Amino acid sequence: MLSRTADHLFWMARYMERAENTARMLDVHYRAAMLLPANETGEEGWKGMLSITELTAAYQAKFDTVNEANVIDFMVRDESNSSSIVSCLRAARENARAVRGTLTTEVWETQNQTWLEFNRLIREGAAHEDAGKFFEWVKFRSHLSRGVTVGTMLQDESLHFQRIGTFLERADSTARMLDVKFYALTGGKDFFGPGKGKEVMEVDFYHWSALLRSMSGFEIYRRVYRSVIRPEKVADLMILKPDMPRSLVHCMHEVLANLRLVANAQSAGTLRRAGRMHADLEFARIDEILATGLHAYLNQFLDRINELGADIARDFLVPVDA
Repeated sequence: MLSRTADHLFWMARYMERAENTARMLDVHYRAAMLLPANETGEEGWKGMLSITELTAAYQAKFDTVNEANVIDFMVRDESNSSSIVSCLRAARENARAVRGTLTTEVWETQNQTWLEFNRLIREGAAHEDAGKFFEWVKFRSHLSRGVTVGTMLQDESLHFQRIGTFLERADSTARMLDVKFYALTGGKDFFGPGKGKEVMEVDFYHWSALLRSMSGFEIYRRVYRSVIRPEKVADLMILKPDMPRSLVHCMHEVLANLRLVANAQSAGTLRRAGRMHADLEFARIDEILATGLHAYLNQFLDRINELGADIARDFLVPVDA
């Protein structure tokens, strides 16, 4: 496959997944904010989200205060923000259009219709009028896009590059969402870490349930653990549970499996890096991760996933200066 075609397919899937994950991240804070007392604004939570997504400086250049309305506007419809939902959906559609001949009609029509419908919803003010319903719509369109892709496309390199993009982006997002939530609940301090023993942070049930629901994990948590929601078990589910679709270990399993299917003469180092990341997760224990500090662990994982993405781009995709 031509590297330029692979590049468009990879980024089409990655941007669609990023739009969904941005909606999920906003949704967890939106739902958590509704649970706060009337005299609290949830400002720290919104600041934490901007910090973890590395958008604080860009946000401050446009807004003087951090509040729900401004952050939602910035993350949904601000075209200058490359991680906003509008930017992601536009980029996904443009990448799809560039490889229209490689996609099935169903895949292209789903991408195109999502973009058109999104613009209609924005004009009608849906993101502010009923933010929760709007975020659910974004997630649904991503699910639809993924399902149509798997259900209609030939199981060849075209699909494999899309799957690599999807799960690489999902791993990044899961790590960020966990970090954002712990940041919001601890005021930026890493609750778990060396010398902190086996203390367990007591938090409101509804805040943790909001996090799990935002990652489609609430019912799964109940089936797996059958107990009250505890932060260390949430971390275990979203990091180390191999049959949890959004867990880090599951994402890395999918990235590695699809990388093997598109491997070429120069990708041995990339395969080795992906395999090591998967093995580190597959044989890890949550108590060991928490003992070293969850925030530090997640930040290290994000660094490694970014390095892996750079390796994939070097071995398979269009060079940055092309």
